[in-house]
Amino acid sequence: MKVDIVESVDLNRSPANDHLLVRELTHRVNNEFASVIGLVSLIAARSGNDETKQALSGVASLLHNYAGVHRALQMPTYGTVINASDYIRALCQSIRRARLDHREIELELVEHPLYMHSERSWKLGMIVSELITNSARHAFDGHGGTIRIELSGSGPFAQCRVTDNGSSQGSVRPGDGLKIVDALARELDGEIFHRFGADGAQSVLIFPVSAETPQTKSDSPINDDLVCRPRALCPP
Repeated sequence: MKVDIVESVDLNRSPANDHLLVRELTHRVNNEFASVIGLVSLIAARSGNDETKQALSGVASLLHNYAGVHRALQMPTYGTVINASDYIRALCQSIRRARLDHREIELELVEHPLYMHSERSWKLGMIVSELITNSARHAFDGHGGTIRIELSGSGPFAQCRVTDNGSSQGSVRPGDGLKIVDALARELDGEIFHRFGADGAQSVLIFPVSAETPQTKSDSPINDDLVCRPRALCPP
């Protein structure tokens, strides 16, 4: 007897419903962060041991910083045009406090005003966050260093360049982070290129500022000397 297997299809699924689901999940994660931070702070306040009190206060502060990164990376509620440079600056400040300061990794931002739709700015922020995470986890081998982000626009196109002065030790297996970055670059109708060496790494994203601007290799202001050799990015 032959049995036909038919995949179920959710006819009610739509981009609007997907966005609503993401926002609801984000809201719940924010609430969980607040609940845990409040609990840790309460235990610290009730502790009679100064060393324990200080340690728990440090944990609460770290959780607060990570919650700040999560808020900065949440999907925008309203579709509007914003200065992407302001958004990336706020995101970088949150990431620095949560992930870099305690490792003595400096984060530099070179920016120029760049006005984009809020959802495109959010996708750019996701890419920047993944690239910073990759450098922090793999480039410095426990030592301090510098990660530099440069964001600029030229006509209908924008360029985001992320560099570090570390080095990649050994081979790294491809991770989900690389898939995320590639997918987000495609969502922006852009291209991303990587170059790695003993003196550091460089990733360059080229994309149109507007979703209505077509992207082709012939009209992209890409440097010809950039070597396309992706390094695996870590999952979040």
